[in-house]
Amino acid sequence: MSSPAAAPPAPAPNNLKRIVAASLIGTTIEWYDFFLYGSAAALVFNELFFPDSDPLVGTLLSFLTYAVGFAARPVGALVFGHYGDRLGRKKLLVLSLLMMGGATFAIGLLPTHATVGTAAPVLLTVLRLVQGFALGGEWGGAVLLVSEHGDARRRGFWASWPQTGAPAGQLLATGVLSLLTAVLSDAAFNSWGWRIPFLLSGVLVMVGLWIRLSVDESPVFKQALAQAESRKAKAEPLPLVAVMRYHWRDVLIAMGARMAENISYYVITAFILVYATSASDVSKQTALNAVLIASAVHFAVIPAWGALSDRIGRRPVYLLGAAGVGLWMFPFFMLIDSGRFGSLLLAVTVGLVLHGAMYAPQAAFFSEMFATRMRYSGASIGAQFASVAAGAPAPLIATALLSEYDSSTPISLYVIASAVLTLFAVGVARETRHRDLAEVDPVPVPGDGDGDGDGGEGEGEGGSGSVSDSRAQRARTV
Repeated sequence: MSSPAAAPPAPAPNNLKRIVAASLIGTTIEWYDFFLYGSAAALVFNELFFPDSDPLVGTLLSFLTYAVGFAARPVGALVFGHYGDRLGRKKLLVLSLLMMGGATFAIGLLPTHATVGTAAPVLLTVLRLVQGFALGGEWGGAVLLVSEHGDARRRGFWASWPQTGAPAGQLLATGVLSLLTAVLSDAAFNSWGWRIPFLLSGVLVMVGLWIRLSVDESPVFKQALAQAESRKAKAEPLPLVAVMRYHWRDVLIAMGARMAENISYYVITAFILVYATSASDVSKQTALNAVLIASAVHFAVIPAWGALSDRIGRRPVYLLGAAGVGLWMFPFFMLIDSGRFGSLLLAVTVGLVLHGAMYAPQAAFFSEMFATRMRYSGASIGAQFASVAAGAPAPLIATALLSEYDSSTPISLYVIASAVLTLFAVGVARETRHRDLAEVDPVPVPGDGDGDGDGGEGEGEGGSGSVSDSRAQRARTV
């Protein structure tokens, strides 16, 4: 039996802030690239790449290429997770940033259907696959780098900062598009203006790369790697195999937890550009402005929700967000149907604030479920496999429901059903607040009588404390 390993030293406050900044800037750039595509798919790609289709059918085809990116995310999660658990978080994060930025920059150079015919949507789809593959590896590494550097007492707060990269990226992408649509005519924007935000990604990637290269590898990972090296005589299972053996329950919980979070987000921020402009006669500029302002509020509330999860637990905050989003859907569409900017802004802002209650604790919650040498794989698999069933088809399903029923009611019921699924998944999960990441150990020790591989969730009554004394004494980090 291996002796207990010394806990990794806590990072200095300034070092932790630099790590948070590096993760935040990187995720902001990656989400900017990803969301920029979603907004462009709703606004112009139907005309530029699918011009022979009916407008609504063209939008559906455009969103189909949008969904392709989600299909590549689980593959990215598997590949980046495997090597991230073997080689470290930092190396893979640099690679994901380069891949995402390169694909987005290339989209800005693509010829349209009018120039090269059917080759245009094919090339667009290929680049979208590269985007999805890169993002599938980005999220897990970014949140783990912060989670594994911070202490358990404030992990929810610090780990929520990389999560603000999503609204920050949405804010940046929507802001650039909103500015361009305000100063350019529709003809100019459709002709060449839409390319500017994609080409801007090249500059952003250089900035993000410079900052991301300056941070250190996670001390928790270094400690786990050293322990693995010391017992090389014993073959170490592949991270994916270990996750499926010891953490299958946690993977299912993470997937269920993501359903309402993922579906509601893309309905609120992407589908709204279709619904508000087609069903409620709201101008493109008005819809973009509402998402822009609401994204700024979303950015501000995520750290607050993360801090609250440190005080009362991950589960209560997450459950509040899931229930809130489900209850908000009918008022959400009623406000949009009024056609007034103030009502539209209220609908999107409240929706994103409630979404933040799920998204903020998610980083710490998922990180605390998995052992160190399979944490990148476990968190990424749980998060990204869910995106295929949740975020990927959400705009497609919502657009198809609108086309079929000419009503928002089926769309509301669709989001409510996802909220019920998330409430169940999080409801059966165990609380992970204050868990010591260096001591999460799913490997059963002979004689314990606990061979069910529940993912190291031996937290005791209510699960709100730290890892049990016997597990801490073993400290057999995988």
